[in-house]
Formats: sequence, structure tokens, C-alpha cells
Amino acid sequence: MARLPAPASAASRVFATVAASVVAIVLILVGVLVVDAQGSERSEAEEVTRTVAATLAALPEVETAVGDAAATSSLQPVAERVTRESELDFVVIMTPDGTRVTHPDPAEIGRAYLGTIPAEPATLTEEFVGTLGPSVRTIAPILSDGRLVGWVAVGLTLGSISAEILSRLPFVAGIALLLLAAGLVGAVIARRQLRRVAGDLPAGTIRDAVASYESVRTLGEALRAQTHEHGNRMHTAVSLLELGRTQEAVEILTETSRQSQSLVDQVTARRDGDPTVGALLLGKAAQARERNVAWDARIAPDAPRSTLTPIDAVSVVGNLIDNAVDAAATGPSPRWVRVEFDPVPGGSLRIRVADSGAGIDPADRERIFAHGFSTKPAGAEGRGVGLALVRAIVDGAGGSIRITDDPTTFDVVLPARPR
Repeated sequence: MARLPAPASAASRVFATVAASVVAIVLILVGVLVVDAQGSERSEAEEVTRTVAATLAALPEVETAVGDAAATSSLQPVAERVTRESELDFVVIMTPDGTRVTHPDPAEIGRAYLGTIPAEPATLTEEFVGTLGPSVRTIAPILSDGRLVGWVAVGLTLGSISAEILSRLPFVAGIALLLLAAGLVGAVIARRQLRRVAGDLPAGTIRDAVASYESVRTLGEALRAQTHEHGNRMHTAVSLLELGRTQEAVEILTETSRQSQSLVDQVTARRDGDPTVGALLLGKAAQARERNVAWDARIAPDAPRSTLTPIDAVSVVGNLIDNAVDAAATGPSPRWVRVEFDPVPGGSLRIRVADSGAGIDPADRERIFAHGFSTKPAGAEGRGVGLALVRAIVDGAGGSIRITDDPTTFDVVLPARPR
């Protein structure tokens, strides 16, 4: 029989997550830098062509020579020198009707300009496909005493602009590699630190360990409270018997039995009872009374048993009750906690835990489920783990959890275990 591969450790999963996040961020950053470089080069090309075109159009020798019969012989050298020195792709000087007087390709001289010629003497920058291909070009009017005597068109092809962008790519790639290296180093450090704490344990095992700890803690607190309450009542009953007040001793013992028996009857009446949760509720009832919080538990006889393991069930129910008792104990009077187990149409189990506390700030409605967040003071009661664990367990089981107000109620719905 083939052995199933071992699940990845939590440290490895953290490394993979951080590394994947770093790669994604670096790729996005590279894309942003490339797009920014394209926009920058395009803006720079437009600015250069506008400046050169306006400067050439204002030169007196260009204004004088553009209308001469020998305009090409006198202006072609000027256009070639400006093209070379300004690192442009073309400088075209033309007559008012758009007939070329100069051009990088002498065969194009005398032909019509390919591009937009403004209806009025004005500077225009555009992208156009000419004889040299797509280009960013600016056309500027040559004026003599306010009269249009010609045009100057200056342009850079998109190929030249792309070449400039490519020249920047090594810089962008260098930044990307540095960020990627720093991110991967951070991922390695995070994996090493987590491995020191958790070794090579899978994430599910770590969560189960936390759930086990929380289950033992909340169940231990409940049983301690129950033991303490019974111990106090037994000492009181013994003292009354020693004083000869038999009737009062019997009443105390009877009341103790009655309070516990009511909940025991509800637990045992269930079709699919969970003895672990039943023991937890008995202990939490004593814990609530110990803190002067009225306790009300109602378990429907037909409430199904959830798919949770006993450890996870104790973690969910115990942490919800702990938070409710804490809220009620510090809230206004009367102080109470109510716990309900009911079936849901479709076969699910609904667990409601309500309290008389002051309520939850709407701003904290989602934050209370985050690891490390707690409205309690730091210390033994300010753990910031319980509700985060509750949500993790409920989500993992395919259930849901929501909070309602007036009174504050945690409403959990869990899939039921097949009968």
C-alpha cells in the first residue's frame, strides 16, 4: 500500500507563502516601473520635439531660406545637423502647403508631408505613422511678420523611444533582484524562527495543539469552579449537621443536586449527546455562579452532535462561554449568560451564547477574531487567542459564526455528524 506524502511543515508553508508574496510584489513593482518608464519616455519625447521644433521655426536663417528655390541645399545640412546633435529621428522643413524641403531620405524631398497640418498657424504634437514608421512628432509654424511661410516637423520614432526604455531595464532589473533577494532572506529567517518554535510540525498539528491547550484550560477552569462550589457547599452542610441543623443541611445538598441535575437531564436527553461538552457546561455553570452571573442553559433533546472532535468542541463552546461570562461579570446588572443548543433545518447544529455585557464595538466586530487581538487587559485573561481559535475551528469544519446585538450573541452553525 502506497504511503501518503507527509504534509508540509508550518515553517515550510510560511516560507512558501512569504516567498510567493515577495515574488508577486516584485513582479507588480517591475510592471509599474516599466509602465512609468514608458510614460516618462513618451513625455520626454513630446517635450524634446516641441522644444526643437519651436527653436528651429524661430531661427532667422530658416525663416529666410524656406521660401527660396534653393531651400533644400541650404536647409538640408541644418536639418541633418540638428537631427544628429539632438538625437532625433527626423527634422522635416516644408512649405506652407506641406511640401517637404528637407527629409532624412532625400527621395522624399518634394513630396507631401505625412501628418496633420493645423488649419491655423499653431504647434501640434501627435503620434502618426509616417515614412519612418510610428512616431511622436511636433509640427510648428514658421512665421515672418506674422505670416505663415512654412512648417517644421520634428519627431522620434516609437522604436527609438522603446530603445531608451530598454536601456533603463538593467536598472529596473537590479532593483527587482535586490528586493527579491531581501524578501527571500526574510522568508528564510521567518522559516528558521518558526522552526525553532514548532520544529517540522504541520500547521494542522500546531492548531490541534493550541486547541488541545485551550480545551484543557477551559475545561480545567470549569471543573475547578465546580469542585470549589461543591466543596464550599459540602463544608457548609457538614457544619450545619454538627450544629444539629439537619433540615438546613439537607436543603443545601438538595439545592446543589437540583441545579446540577437539571443540566444533566438535558444532556442525557439528547439523541446524540456529547458527554465532554456536557461536563464542560456543568463546570461553566459553577464558574458563572462563582462570579455572580446568572446561568441559563437550554439543550434541545433533538439537537444533533456536530462533526467536531471533543477537543475542538470544548474549545469552541468553552471559549465562547468564557468571553460571555467575562463580559457579563463586568457589565451592568442584572448579569446573566444564556447558552442554547438547537437543531437547524437541514440537520445542522446551532449554538447560541448570549450575555448581558456592554456589547462589542462595531469597529472591533471583525478584529476580535484576529490572533493577538483582545479587549481584555494583558495577562492571564488577555490572551487574544480564544476567538481566533474558535473561528479557525468553525471555518475548518465548514460552519459559520456571526455576532448579533441586543443582547450580544455569538451564533455558531456547525454541520451535524451523520447518525
